[in-house]
Amino acid sequence: MHTRRTPRRTRTAAALIASAALLLAGCSSGTPTTSRAGSPVAGAAAALAPLPGSTPAALAPYYAQEPAWRDCGVPGFQCATVKAPLDYAEPSAGDVRLAVARKKATGPGKRLGSLLVNPGGPGGSAVGYLQMYAGIGYPAEVRARYDMVAVDPRGVARSEPVECLNGPAMDAYTRTDITPDDEKETEALVSAYRTFAEGCGAKKPELLRHVSTVETARDMDIVRAVLGDEKLTYVGASYGTLLGATYAGLFPERTGRLVLDGAMDPSLSARRLNLEQTEGFATAFTAFAEDCVRRGDCPLGGKGTSPEKAGENLTAFFEKLDARPMSAGDADGRELTESLATMGVIAAMYDEAAWQRLREALTSAMKESDGAGLLVLSDSYYERDAGGAYSNLMSANAAVNCLDLPPAFESPDDVRAALPDFEKASPVFGEGLAWAALNCAYWPVRATGEAQRIEAKGAAPIVVVGTTRDPATPYRWAKGLAAQLSSARLLTYDGDGHTAYGRGSACVDAAINTYLLKGTPPADGKRCS
Repeated sequence: MHTRRTPRRTRTAAALIASAALLLAGCSSGTPTTSRAGSPVAGAAAALAPLPGSTPAALAPYYAQEPAWRDCGVPGFQCATVKAPLDYAEPSAGDVRLAVARKKATGPGKRLGSLLVNPGGPGGSAVGYLQMYAGIGYPAEVRARYDMVAVDPRGVARSEPVECLNGPAMDAYTRTDITPDDEKETEALVSAYRTFAEGCGAKKPELLRHVSTVETARDMDIVRAVLGDEKLTYVGASYGTLLGATYAGLFPERTGRLVLDGAMDPSLSARRLNLEQTEGFATAFTAFAEDCVRRGDCPLGGKGTSPEKAGENLTAFFEKLDARPMSAGDADGRELTESLATMGVIAAMYDEAAWQRLREALTSAMKESDGAGLLVLSDSYYERDAGGAYSNLMSANAAVNCLDLPPAFESPDDVRAALPDFEKASPVFGEGLAWAALNCAYWPVRATGEAQRIEAKGAAPIVVVGTTRDPATPYRWAKGLAAQLSSARLLTYDGDGHTAYGRGSACVDAAINTYLLKGTPPADGKRCS
């Protein structure tokens, strides 16, 4: 991958494992065309319009807040609560309370301000990410000069979380068959989606109408102001790139140093976005399969086995599970189903460091009929703990996606019509990922957003990072976003896994650190390996 490998900074928060695969729940609409450099850009999609430069009087009290920082139980970190209007169109209608955490700059050197971080999702806890990784794992020279700051987006984790189902109900939901073979199984899948949506709609119905990416980006501007920063400095990964790009589109003159790592393209249609992500997982699986068979102990085939044949072998294993789930030694009596096994494999596609673990889990399952390893990987994807409790990742993910943009599919018939394209994109994952995109069709709140180009004219240079074999945010999305943003600098990592910063490439890290510390962006088109 690169000539000198630095120690990998392992991201232990499960939200990072799941951050972008969950985007399949509900994506965007619009028709893509081609931009400069051949990247897909939706020519028919309108550009996101910036907000007025002055702060409306009704919002002035929010911008004038002084957060009361307190010890939050994690050494070195402080926490506070910041209020934002529930509805920006009617600020008097009530507030949402946002959880904010920070780790103050350690020095030496002049403090550069606050650096906000977001791990993606939507639904990943930024506060948890800061406390578990970014606040201690970011480069020391960056932590020395910046206060490291995170805010859980509205509806997420500590910020008035959206909750849809309890633990046992989520167990049932996650094992639902997502490759229905007949009408009865299709009805069961639709029923599961309806039950999930009804659970979300029964709690905090007003909040459910106000968890969009645009509203969260506006919340970030309030946080920027109460932190005392004139401009926003920000590193967002995966969905966090959409959040950061949206901020830049709304507030270009307040945009400082932005790093968008594992970029999303906001201009693509729902079907195109889902289809290209399916292709991304196929690309990642090919890389995994090639590595697996080369080692000689691969359960998907011996040396010389093609990735296509390895995929056929995995598909055959999934089909066996579809017919008869496998024991997984679970304390709650759960078995390994086809759907859980599929999510376990997908979870491991995010980081090549997990390939050995996946190889071992597949060996145990395929050769010893022990599904425990794949079930553990699946649980990490869904953020299920050993006691059977789930974080609100899945609930928040659906709530944001289904509000942001119209559903990818409106009915089972729509999915069936699209299956040939999805199965061509990925013979292993295509069918399941197509059906996974149906859930927003039953959401209790209509989408308020639409696909749009983001230009952010007038913004300072923005670094867009893409990884060539990223499974969840395909490289073409980084090219697409960079083609839209007027001040983008595209930084390419030729490698595997999801996102690039802090994952072992000295070249990527040096380019981003220089930008954050000195304000000097990498040359547009710079490549690292």
